Amino acid sequence: MTITPHSSSDDGVGIERAKVIIIGTGFSGLGLAVQLRRSGETDFVMLERAGDVGGTWRDNTYPGAACDIQSHLYSYSFRPNAHWSRVYATQPEIRRYLQDTAREEGIYPHIHFNSTVTDAVWDDTDAMWTVTTPTGIFTAPVLVSAAGHLSDPAYPDIDGIGGFEGEIFHSARWNHDADLTGKRIGVIGTGASAIQIVPEIQKVAGHLTVFQRSAPYIVPRRDHVYSAAEKGMVSRLPKVAQRLRDHLFWENESRLPQRRRVPTFIDQIRQTALGHMHAQVCDPELREKLTPHFEVGCKRILISNDYYPAISQNNVTLATAGIASIDTTGVVLANGEHVDLDVLVVATGFEAADLPIAKIIRGRNAEVLSEQWQEGGKAFACATVSGFPNLFVMLGPNTGLGAGSIIYMVETQIDYIRGGIEAILRDDLVIEPDPATQEAYVQSIYDRSEGSVWVAGGCSSWYLHPRSGRLTTLWPDFMSQFRRENGTFDLASYQVSDTVVDAARP
Repeated sequence: MTITPHSSSDDGVGIERAKVIIIGTGFSGLGLAVQLRRSGETDFVMLERAGDVGGTWRDNTYPGAACDIQSHLYSYSFRPNAHWSRVYATQPEIRRYLQDTAREEGIYPHIHFNSTVTDAVWDDTDAMWTVTTPTGIFTAPVLVSAAGHLSDPAYPDIDGIGGFEGEIFHSARWNHDADLTGKRIGVIGTGASAIQIVPEIQKVAGHLTVFQRSAPYIVPRRDHVYSAAEKGMVSRLPKVAQRLRDHLFWENESRLPQRRRVPTFIDQIRQTALGHMHAQVCDPELREKLTPHFEVGCKRILISNDYYPAISQNNVTLATAGIASIDTTGVVLANGEHVDLDVLVVATGFEAADLPIAKIIRGRNAEVLSEQWQEGGKAFACATVSGFPNLFVMLGPNTGLGAGSIIYMVETQIDYIRGGIEAILRDDLVIEPDPATQEAYVQSIYDRSEGSVWVAGGCSSWYLHPRSGRLTTLWPDFMSQFRRENGTFDLASYQVSDTVVDAARP
């Protein structure tokens, strides 16, 4: 595929002006760009630190990488894809979908690739954001952070991890040059990435050791390859495609009562998960190790048909003693045992609670966003932040889901942010939420989270902020309620000033 990069400058001084700057080209950034172009707004630039679009679906290329939400729901409603190969699409297919979106919608010319944002500063005098990258400086009255919450790998704080002399890499930065055949491989973690990786590398490893801190709940993966007839029906009959999407949406929406600890619903999903494990694992000692000791849903419920069979193979050891340290040749367990390794895969997730992008965004009075978010991210309508005028955050605080498609949340935010951008550009406005209004809104989210499995389920997860213990990453209500509250921009909810009038004041 030929990529035509956006390349222009302002008067030869390395400053490019636009109306909107979007950071990131994953699902959220691309979706907003598409809808801006379709509505006639073309004066925007996108800044991407990598060499192509795709976000987490570009970066996560590990063996077995696939989605755990059904393909027809995990895609834009405004760009349905009749050609998904299976119920749960794999990483290459999703990445290709995003590349096709960028190409067919004319987004590539707006993108500056290899342009890591190093600084983003609001200037009250000019009512402008100035964003600095290695490829140039960009200014605009509106800044949108679409960097996402599954962008930057999180590495465990384990003594000696930097001294391991074998191959070591994070699951989100897979080293495809590493030869795994016949090797002694260790995998740290048993989350969503790990349970996809383990069955694949078990097939080639001499011996595989999985280091488990806590056992996940896993339910069957109801997957199948779509036939040509099924694809053709979806392609020819748009109403069938929409009915399928609606069915999948409400099926996922119906899972919220599980997370609210409604007894009938939570008992059902618990029995499904434990029944799945018992059906696939015969060894009672291994079953005990694989049995979670927290409420189902407290951590992400995973889907897999091949993790338990893989973990039961003779060349696999499930280590549950805990890691004390890592030395040059392997892992030292808390019980003193040493596990010799040639390769160590770190599958420990992402920096979702403390977003790295927040460390480089500076608002009014040079306040750094991460300083306001020391106890966890807070945003009015899950999109705007007091003290940071004309800034919109996509997939930031309280936008994640314990069940359901994040694309639905993305599209809700697209509608909201487009409304805000139109209001700002139409009347040259500076807007931001009032601090008290923002705090009241965020508190309403915390109140709804009380009693949920995420807060009261007896586990420690990335859903909760490590310092405050607040549920700062997930939305603790129905997806449809998120859209009702956060899908339509309302200027009356904001502190507003007119930049033209303000600029004329002495």
